Amino acid sequence: MSVGSRARRLPWRLRYEYGAHWASQMRRLGIFLTHRHCTVEFRGPVRLGPGFSLHIPDHGSLIVGIGVEFRRGFVCEISNGGRVTIGDGSYFTAHTLLQCSTSIDIGRRCGFGQSTMLVDGRHRFGDPDVHLLEQGYDYRPLTIGDGATFMAKCTIFADVGEGTIVGANSVVSRPLPAHCLAIGAPARPVRSFSRD
Repeated sequence: MSVGSRARRLPWRLRYEYGAHWASQMRRLGIFLTHRHCTVEFRGPVRLGPGFSLHIPDHGSLIVGIGVEFRRGFVCEISNGGRVTIGDGSYFTAHTLLQCSTSIDIGRRCGFGQSTMLVDGRHRFGDPDVHLLEQGYDYRPLTIGDGATFMAKCTIFADVGEGTIVGANSVVSRPLPAHCLAIGAPARPVRSFSRD
């Protein structure tokens, strides 16, 4: 009998819940063992799914709240002493990329759809005599308010207010206010959820 057929015979709960929990704990242990030179804190139970990757070559920090879910393919790159904080109950579905050199602060209960990218900087460009990679970067701290939700394939490099929903394939290049629906590239508010 093959390993795959034996695994299929195991009860669903044993395979899916307990197996996933054990795998998450092993990933968490691996993160702690390989990142002793920087600050990595999980402030409660979290789920680190397959493909969770953390790259902090120097003294940066990652602070994760209670109940955060990294489902699959989460990549976080922190350089130059940057800091990423993620609030309680936030979730990242599949293949999210965070790149941080200053700070990225994500509020509580935020949701990130498949293939979302968050960055706190952008390339300088405009000098035709200098290669793009040699023109440097402009960095700016990034803040995502509590309850903000991002659909699939969004790129975020500007602040987003509390409770805002950003539609699929949007590019957030300018700050968005709280409690609105924003879509497009660049993303613009098209509807307000304000109680006023």
